[in-house]
Amino acid sequence: MKKSFILIVSFVIVIGLFYTKLSMTLVGIGIIAAFIGTLAGGGGLITIPAMILVGIPIQTSIATNKFSSGIAALSSIFYLLYHEELRLASIIKYVAVAIAGGICGALLTVSMSEKAMNIIACTLLIFALFVTLKNKEWTVTSEENDTKHNNRLWQPFLIAAYDGGFGPGSSTFSILHYLRYHYSYIKAVQLTRVLIFGSCTGAFLVFYQTGFIQWEYAIAMAVGSIIGSQLGLLVLPKIPIKAVKILLIVIISLLLIQVTIKII
Repeated sequence: MKKSFILIVSFVIVIGLFYTKLSMTLVGIGIIAAFIGTLAGGGGLITIPAMILVGIPIQTSIATNKFSSGIAALSSIFYLLYHEELRLASIIKYVAVAIAGGICGALLTVSMSEKAMNIIACTLLIFALFVTLKNKEWTVTSEENDTKHNNRLWQPFLIAAYDGGFGPGSSTFSILHYLRYHYSYIKAVQLTRVLIFGSCTGAFLVFYQTGFIQWEYAIAMAVGSIIGSQLGLLVLPKIPIKAVKILLIVIISLLLIQVTIKII
Protein backbone atom coordinates (compact mmCIF):
# COMPACT_ATOMS: atom_id res chain seq x y z
CA MET A 1 0.00 0.00 0.00
CA LYS A 2 2.80 2.42 0.91
CA LYS A 3 4.71 1.58 -2.26
CA SER A 4 1.68 2.24 -4.45
CA PHE A 5 1.07 5.56 -2.71
CA ILE A 6 4.71 6.62 -3.17
CA LEU A 7 4.50 5.75 -6.87
CA ILE A 8 1.31 7.79 -7.30
CA VAL A 9 2.73 10.82 -5.49
CA SER A 10 5.99 10.58 -7.47
CA PHE A 11 4.00 10.41 -10.70
CA VAL A 12 1.95 13.53 -10.04
CA ILE A 13 5.01 15.45 -8.82
CA VAL A 14 6.88 14.58 -12.02
CA ILE A 15 3.90 15.80 -14.04
CA GLY A 16 3.86 18.99 -12.00
CA LEU A 17 7.52 19.68 -12.78
CA PHE A 18 6.66 20.03 -16.47
CA TYR A 19 4.36 22.95 -15.62
CA THR A 20 6.70 25.55 -14.21
CA LYS A 21 3.89 28.09 -13.72
CA LEU A 22 1.88 25.89 -11.37
CA SER A 23 0.72 27.75 -8.32
CA MET A 24 1.85 25.93 -5.18
CA THR A 25 -1.00 27.68 -3.40
CA LEU A 26 -3.54 25.90 -5.61
CA VAL A 27 -1.74 22.58 -5.13
CA GLY A 28 -1.93 23.06 -1.36
CA ILE A 29 -5.62 24.01 -1.56
CA GLY A 30 -6.27 20.88 -3.63
CA ILE A 31 -4.53 18.61 -1.11
CA ILE A 32 -6.45 19.91 1.90
CA ALA A 33 -9.84 20.06 0.14
CA ALA A 34 -9.55 16.59 -1.41
CA PHE A 35 -8.41 15.03 1.88
CA ILE A 36 -11.40 16.42 3.79
CA GLY A 37 -13.76 15.89 0.85
CA THR A 38 -12.81 12.22 0.54
CA LEU A 39 -13.57 11.50 4.19
CA ALA A 40 -16.75 13.50 4.70
CA GLY A 41 -17.46 15.72 1.72
CA GLY A 42 -17.44 19.51 1.87
CA GLY A 43 -14.27 20.00 -0.17
CA GLY A 44 -16.03 22.82 -2.00
CA LEU A 45 -16.05 24.74 1.29
CA ILE A 46 -12.33 25.19 0.74
CA THR A 47 -11.67 25.11 -3.01
CA ILE A 48 -14.10 27.63 -4.50
CA PRO A 49 -13.79 30.37 -1.79
CA ALA A 50 -9.99 29.92 -1.81
CA MET A 51 -9.76 30.21 -5.60
CA ILE A 52 -11.94 33.32 -5.56
CA LEU A 53 -9.74 34.73 -2.78
CA VAL A 54 -6.61 34.42 -4.95
CA GLY A 55 -8.34 36.22 -7.81
CA ILE A 56 -9.80 33.43 -9.96
CA PRO A 57 -13.26 34.26 -11.40
CA ILE A 58 -16.23 32.28 -10.01
CA GLN A 59 -17.05 30.59 -13.33
CA THR A 60 -13.44 29.48 -13.77
CA SER A 61 -13.37 28.34 -10.13
CA ILE A 62 -16.42 26.10 -10.59
CA ALA A 63 -15.12 24.63 -13.85
CA THR A 64 -11.67 24.07 -12.33
CA ASN A 65 -13.19 22.43 -9.26
CA LYS A 66 -15.16 19.98 -11.42
CA PHE A 67 -12.05 19.03 -13.37
CA SER A 68 -9.81 18.58 -10.31
CA SER A 69 -12.50 16.72 -8.33
CA GLY A 70 -13.13 14.38 -11.25
CA ILE A 71 -9.42 13.62 -11.70
CA ALA A 72 -9.00 13.05 -7.96
CA ALA A 73 -12.01 10.70 -7.90
CA LEU A 74 -10.60 8.82 -10.92
CA SER A 75 -7.29 8.34 -9.10
CA SER A 76 -9.27 6.98 -6.13
CA ILE A 77 -11.06 4.49 -8.39
CA PHE A 78 -7.73 3.25 -9.79
CA TYR A 79 -6.45 2.88 -6.23
CA LEU A 80 -9.54 0.93 -5.13
CA LEU A 81 -9.51 -1.32 -8.21
CA TYR A 82 -5.80 -2.02 -7.77
CA HIS A 83 -6.35 -3.06 -4.15
CA GLU A 84 -9.48 -5.03 -5.13
CA GLU A 85 -11.71 -2.91 -2.90
CA LEU A 86 -14.10 -2.44 -5.83
CA ARG A 87 -14.89 -4.47 -8.96
CA LEU A 88 -15.04 -2.74 -12.33
CA ALA A 89 -18.25 -4.49 -13.36
CA SER A 90 -20.04 -3.35 -10.21
CA ILE A 91 -19.21 0.35 -10.61
CA ILE A 92 -19.92 0.85 -14.31
CA LYS A 93 -23.64 1.42 -13.66
CA TYR A 94 -22.89 4.08 -11.06
CA VAL A 95 -20.48 5.90 -13.38
CA ALA A 96 -23.02 5.86 -16.24
CA VAL A 97 -25.85 7.13 -14.03
CA ALA A 98 -23.62 9.81 -12.49
CA ILE A 99 -22.34 11.10 -15.86
CA ALA A 100 -25.93 11.51 -17.04
CA GLY A 101 -26.81 13.25 -13.78
CA GLY A 102 -23.78 15.55 -13.96
CA ILE A 103 -24.67 16.64 -17.50
CA CYS A 104 -28.30 17.31 -16.56
CA GLY A 105 -27.29 19.24 -13.45
CA ALA A 106 -24.80 21.44 -15.30
CA LEU A 107 -27.36 22.22 -18.00
CA LEU A 108 -30.00 23.00 -15.37
CA THR A 109 -27.87 25.69 -13.75
CA VAL A 110 -28.11 27.72 -16.94
CA SER A 111 -31.84 28.24 -16.36
CA MET A 112 -31.85 28.47 -12.55
CA SER A 113 -30.74 31.37 -10.38
CA GLU A 114 -27.99 30.98 -7.80
CA LYS A 115 -30.41 31.97 -5.02
CA ALA A 116 -32.83 29.19 -5.99
CA MET A 117 -29.98 26.68 -5.96
CA ASN A 118 -28.88 27.92 -2.54
CA ILE A 119 -32.41 27.47 -1.16
CA ILE A 120 -32.48 23.90 -2.49
CA ALA A 121 -29.05 23.25 -0.99
CA CYS A 122 -30.10 24.67 2.38
CA THR A 123 -33.21 22.44 2.49
CA LEU A 124 -31.19 19.33 1.62
CA LEU A 125 -28.47 20.14 4.15
CA ILE A 126 -31.01 20.55 6.95
CA PHE A 127 -32.43 17.16 6.03
CA ALA A 128 -28.92 15.64 5.91
CA LEU A 129 -28.12 17.05 9.36
CA PHE A 130 -31.37 15.59 10.73
CA VAL A 131 -30.57 12.16 9.26
CA THR A 132 -27.02 12.22 10.62
CA LEU A 133 -28.14 13.16 14.13
CA LYS A 134 -31.00 10.63 14.07
CA ASN A 135 -28.82 7.62 13.22
CA LYS A 136 -27.47 6.43 16.55
CA GLU A 137 -25.33 3.64 15.11
CA TRP A 138 -23.58 3.14 11.80
CA THR A 139 -22.45 -0.21 10.48
CA VAL A 140 -18.79 -1.11 10.56
CA THR A 141 -19.25 -4.03 8.20
CA SER A 142 -21.37 -3.86 5.07
CA GLU A 143 -24.80 -5.46 5.09
CA GLU A 144 -25.84 -3.82 1.83
CA ASN A 145 -28.52 -5.16 -0.45
CA ASP A 146 -27.30 -4.48 -4.00
CA THR A 147 -30.53 -5.66 -5.59
CA LYS A 148 -32.62 -3.29 -3.52
CA HIS A 149 -30.21 -0.44 -4.16
CA ASN A 150 -30.12 -1.08 -7.92
CA ASN A 151 -33.86 -0.44 -8.01
CA ARG A 152 -33.27 3.06 -6.67
CA LEU A 153 -30.55 4.36 -8.97
CA TRP A 154 -32.61 7.52 -9.40
CA GLN A 155 -31.25 8.65 -6.03
CA PRO A 156 -27.57 8.56 -7.13
CA PHE A 157 -28.74 10.26 -10.34
CA LEU A 158 -30.24 13.17 -8.36
CA ILE A 159 -27.12 13.47 -6.20
CA ALA A 160 -24.98 13.52 -9.35
CA ALA A 161 -27.26 16.14 -10.93
CA TYR A 162 -26.97 18.29 -7.81
CA ASP A 163 -23.19 17.92 -7.83
CA GLY A 164 -22.93 18.68 -11.55
CA GLY A 165 -24.99 21.83 -11.28
CA PHE A 166 -24.10 23.22 -7.87
CA GLY A 167 -22.33 20.89 -5.50
CA PRO A 168 -22.17 22.01 -1.83
CA GLY A 169 -22.43 18.84 0.25
CA SER A 170 -22.86 16.41 -2.67
CA SER A 171 -20.20 14.01 -1.36
CA THR A 172 -21.77 14.22 2.09
CA PHE A 173 -25.21 13.47 0.63
CA SER A 174 -23.75 10.49 -1.23
CA ILE A 175 -22.05 9.06 1.85
CA LEU A 176 -25.28 9.38 3.85
CA HIS A 177 -27.21 7.81 0.96
CA TYR A 178 -25.08 4.66 0.98
CA LEU A 179 -25.08 4.51 4.78
CA ARG A 180 -28.87 4.51 4.64
CA TYR A 181 -28.72 1.28 2.63
CA HIS A 182 -26.53 -0.32 5.31
CA TYR A 183 -23.21 -0.01 3.52
CA SER A 184 -20.29 0.40 5.88
CA TYR A 185 -18.76 3.87 6.14
CA ILE A 186 -15.66 2.73 4.23
CA LYS A 187 -17.73 1.25 1.38
CA ALA A 188 -19.93 4.38 1.34
CA VAL A 189 -16.87 6.58 0.85
CA GLN A 190 -15.52 4.28 -1.87
CA LEU A 191 -18.79 4.32 -3.83
CA THR A 192 -19.03 8.08 -3.35
CA ARG A 193 -15.70 8.48 -5.14
CA VAL A 194 -17.22 6.57 -8.06
CA LEU A 195 -20.32 8.76 -8.07
CA ILE A 196 -18.32 12.00 -7.88
CA PHE A 197 -16.10 10.91 -10.77
CA GLY A 198 -19.16 10.40 -12.93
CA SER A 199 -20.92 13.62 -11.95
CA CYS A 200 -17.78 15.74 -12.36
CA THR A 201 -17.08 14.16 -15.75
CA GLY A 202 -20.59 14.95 -16.96
CA ALA A 203 -20.47 18.50 -15.61
CA PHE A 204 -17.01 19.11 -17.03
CA LEU A 205 -18.19 18.15 -20.52
CA VAL A 206 -20.71 20.98 -20.26
CA PHE A 207 -18.45 23.55 -18.58
CA TYR A 208 -15.64 22.86 -21.06
CA GLN A 209 -17.88 24.17 -23.83
CA THR A 210 -18.22 27.48 -21.99
CA GLY A 211 -14.50 28.22 -22.30
CA PHE A 212 -14.05 28.89 -18.58
CA ILE A 213 -11.34 26.24 -18.15
CA GLN A 214 -7.81 27.59 -17.62
CA TRP A 215 -5.50 24.61 -17.74
CA GLU A 216 -2.77 26.12 -15.57
CA TYR A 217 -5.21 26.36 -12.66
CA ALA A 218 -6.96 23.10 -13.48
CA ILE A 219 -3.77 21.01 -13.57
CA ALA A 220 -2.42 22.57 -10.37
CA MET A 221 -5.65 21.81 -8.54
CA ALA A 222 -5.78 18.30 -10.02
CA VAL A 223 -2.25 17.49 -8.79
CA GLY A 224 -3.12 18.62 -5.27
CA SER A 225 -6.48 16.85 -5.35
CA ILE A 226 -4.91 13.54 -6.40
CA ILE A 227 -2.48 13.65 -3.48
CA GLY A 228 -5.21 14.69 -1.03
CA SER A 229 -7.63 11.97 -2.12
CA GLN A 230 -4.94 9.29 -1.87
CA LEU A 231 -4.06 10.45 1.64
CA GLY A 232 -7.75 10.31 2.53
CA LEU A 233 -8.07 6.71 1.30
CA LEU A 234 -4.96 5.70 3.26
CA VAL A 235 -6.28 6.98 6.59
CA LEU A 236 -9.89 5.95 5.87
CA PRO A 237 -9.74 2.49 7.54
CA LYS A 238 -8.10 3.95 10.67
CA ILE A 239 -10.70 6.58 11.51
CA PRO A 240 -13.07 5.71 14.41
CA ILE A 241 -16.72 5.73 13.37
CA LYS A 242 -17.59 8.23 16.14
CA ALA A 243 -15.00 10.66 14.79
CA VAL A 244 -16.47 10.26 11.32
CA LYS A 245 -19.96 11.16 12.56
CA ILE A 246 -18.63 14.26 14.31
CA LEU A 247 -16.73 15.26 11.16
CA LEU A 248 -19.87 14.86 9.04
CA ILE A 249 -21.92 16.97 11.45
CA VAL A 250 -19.26 19.71 11.43
CA ILE A 251 -19.03 19.69 7.61
CA ILE A 252 -22.82 19.82 7.17
CA SER A 253 -23.09 22.65 9.73
CA LEU A 254 -20.39 24.68 7.97
CA LEU A 255 -22.07 24.11 4.61
CA LEU A 256 -25.38 25.26 6.09
CA ILE A 257 -23.78 28.46 7.37
CA GLN A 258 -22.14 29.13 4.01
CA VAL A 259 -25.34 28.55 2.01
CA THR A 260 -27.52 30.54 4.46
CA ILE A 261 -25.19 33.54 4.18
CA LYS A 262 -25.52 33.43 0.39
CA ILE A 263 -29.32 33.34 0.65
CA ILE A 264 -29.41 36.32 3.00
